[in-house]
Amino acid sequence: MAAVSVFPSPGELGAALARSVAEAAAEAVASGGRFTLGLSGGSLVQLLARELPPALSAVAGSEPSRWLVAFCDERLVPLEHPESTGGAYRAQLLSQLAAPPQVLWVRSELGPAEAAREYEGRLRQAFPGEDPPQFDLLLLGVGPDGHTCSLFPGHALLQEQNSLISHLEDSPKPPPRRVTMTLPLLNAAKSVLLVATGAAKAPVIKRILEQQQDPDPVPAARLRPRSGRLRWLLDREAAAELGQRP
Repeated sequence: MAAVSVFPSPGELGAALARSVAEAAAEAVASGGRFTLGLSGGSLVQLLARELPPALSAVAGSEPSRWLVAFCDERLVPLEHPESTGGAYRAQLLSQLAAPPQVLWVRSELGPAEAAREYEGRLRQAFPGEDPPQFDLLLLGVGPDGHTCSLFPGHALLQEQNSLISHLEDSPKPPPRRVTMTLPLLNAAKSVLLVATGAAKAPVIKRILEQQQDPDPVPAARLRPRSGRLRWLLDREAAAELGQRP
């Protein structure tokens, strides 16, 4: 059963999210020498850009220079493009960190299949002896349709069992060409934080958290870390339909 935390506003959620990241980083660095973090884009970029730098200053031992950062999915556009997840983090968050982390960038200039293979190869090299790699923490979002990363309802990638990273050229949300972590990699993580804000997410949040016998679960409902922890961070609007009868 996933833990669920509800916050009065996106701002309070963002502050709690940043504290969770900083504390997880300090714990991982203290125990293993580094912190491995997977980042998703969208509204998470602005939340983290605003809240994470002060949270890191307040938590001893969370130094970003000991981090390995990867992207849970990426749009195959140049880093300077407004749709680039990596580009958004580079401009809004990474530029604020005095001691930058190691970052695994997706080579967006490659074709989708080649970009996915190349990214998976470097990911495996970064986690020697781990098959599949186990991230200390993944930060994921969820769309109103229940998608997470670039895993969309009804898409064939939901059945992928062999590749850690896969690609698609038919994303229902533009841009269409993307690479994404697959469920085997996502569900290997030590900890997963799913973040959702806004009233548009309320119906799918209710479906995910309260419809236990869903015959066709949406992608975010398929996040079930095998040996890790799953926690939802919701603002009041996203959680508005929880507990309501249909």
